Amino acid sequence: MMTSIFASESLLAVDIGTTKTNAQFFDVIDGHYRFVAAQSADTTLGYPYWDAGEGIRLAIKQLEGLIGRIFFRSDGSLITPSAMDNSGVDSFVMTMSAGEPLKVVAVGLVDEVSVESVHHLAATTYASIVDTMSLNDRRNQESRIDAIIRTRPDLVIMAGGIEGGASQSIKKLLTAVGLACYLLPKGYKPQVLYAGNQQIADEVRSSLEGIAEFKVTENIRPTLEVEQIAPAQKQLVEIFRKIRYKQSASIKEIDAWTNYHLIPTATGFERVIRFLSNIYDPGKGVLGIDIGASSITIVSAFTGKSSLGIYPQLGIGRNGSTILRFCTLAEIRRWMPYEVTEDFIRDYLYNTTIYPDSLPTTFEELSIDHAISRQLMRFAVEKISKRFPKRDLYQDKWILPWFEPIIASGGVLTNTPTPSQAMLMLLDGLQPAGVTTILLDKSNLVSSLGAAAGVNPALVVQVLGSNALINLGTVIAPVGITKRGTTILNLQITYEDGRKLSREVKFGSIEVLPLAYREKASIRVQPLHRFDVGMGPGQGGSLQVVGGVLGVVIDTRGRPLNFSTDLTQQRARMVKWMQSLET
Repeated sequence: MMTSIFASESLLAVDIGTTKTNAQFFDVIDGHYRFVAAQSADTTLGYPYWDAGEGIRLAIKQLEGLIGRIFFRSDGSLITPSAMDNSGVDSFVMTMSAGEPLKVVAVGLVDEVSVESVHHLAATTYASIVDTMSLNDRRNQESRIDAIIRTRPDLVIMAGGIEGGASQSIKKLLTAVGLACYLLPKGYKPQVLYAGNQQIADEVRSSLEGIAEFKVTENIRPTLEVEQIAPAQKQLVEIFRKIRYKQSASIKEIDAWTNYHLIPTATGFERVIRFLSNIYDPGKGVLGIDIGASSITIVSAFTGKSSLGIYPQLGIGRNGSTILRFCTLAEIRRWMPYEVTEDFIRDYLYNTTIYPDSLPTTFEELSIDHAISRQLMRFAVEKISKRFPKRDLYQDKWILPWFEPIIASGGVLTNTPTPSQAMLMLLDGLQPAGVTTILLDKSNLVSSLGAAAGVNPALVVQVLGSNALINLGTVIAPVGITKRGTTILNLQITYEDGRKLSREVKFGSIEVLPLAYREKASIRVQPLHRFDVGMGPGQGGSLQVVGGVLGVVIDTRGRPLNFSTDLTQQRARMVKWMQSLET
């Protein structure tokens, strides 16, 4: 019965990344939705094609050759729905992260309130703030108008005034925006998103009508204490789509196959993380991180409420030369297991900027990529941590809340020579606390599944439940402080066949408990010296775990990690940590 209901519910997903365009196919196998195959091609949004459609069609053609299924008619159009001869596809979805970040001017009343909320909103799409206007900057109207004309933004986001609050000041800023839009030549007029005091929403409409494309949405700061960006986020997705249409004519043509539901890759990623937060332990959140070639995306979600941060300046690839604005060479170097000079790291960063599609060819270059990834993850966590729910015991911004699971994606993680390297990067970069499971999105499916949720929710649920994500292992990371070498955990693992294994774990190490992939076991955990694994300081209990690729990983290095000021000693630590996971 299941097969007959779902027999024709196939789905084709395309993700247009900065360097690669991926095509993924999902279909019903033995009565259940499953991921079937994926292929990729170079993204062709830039030189020499300047047309993303070429890369999309090539990726799908590659997929046709792999699975022996025809998706296109002779005129190049998509066959949909699928035909009796097994050609075509029933549904098509598309996500996109490629393209230059949207240039955004942030407009608000007060830097610490509405302007901060505008920055949070802009961080939910692929955007770069090119100017900020508020009452704090003290510029006159002419200077504000000149700034907008000079930067020629793709988007102006306006907020300010709590509901029933200030209106005259925001009207003054609105005048500057309106005049700048009027003066800009056709083809360079920005989109405008107003998300401020709703009392002047009608005035916003009358001021911008016929001058610029604009949308009015709910106030993102209705009170001083409340920030609500979800309604504005939905409008931002539509604006993103329209701007990308202008940048590549074929995008709109191909988006017609989705019924014009193209979404940012990060939006699809966020949807899945938010969905999972309603399924897993309600006492914990779900964390997702995607390290791309041109940006890092990080999402946290707690019982259906999510926070999304996209940082276009932090990608592994084209942003090599800009990474040093956010971290130092010394911070990158401390993650290196080899002796590498700062000049070598700097040269490598600039080289990746010139040749963003190049791959590391030596262990030193690979280690630099991994070191940069660790440092950028720390930066992204620090940025989004301001929106984490506060805990009574640990307010330190570097200590994560309890998460279960953590989902990781991105080529620098999925293309590591060994799973242990991906695991150690995530342990170092995210520094999870308590007990969590690390899942690796090896085939980069999560964003596509988020897009598919709008057309086939059952497919998303069944694919996520089919082990499409690789379980790297359960991580137990106690939080507390003591001297290195002090025993802080007593563990006893009971296997399914009745075998038992006891272990004492000292502070400052990484250890692995052997547990076969997908094998279930029970672990009795007893923290010492008031260390906390999520059950309360010094409190122990039993955990039901499932073996990952690396079994069960015990990380007792402390939170946050401490580094030796002696680089030789720090390199020795890195080597020891790597060896601990590879045994």
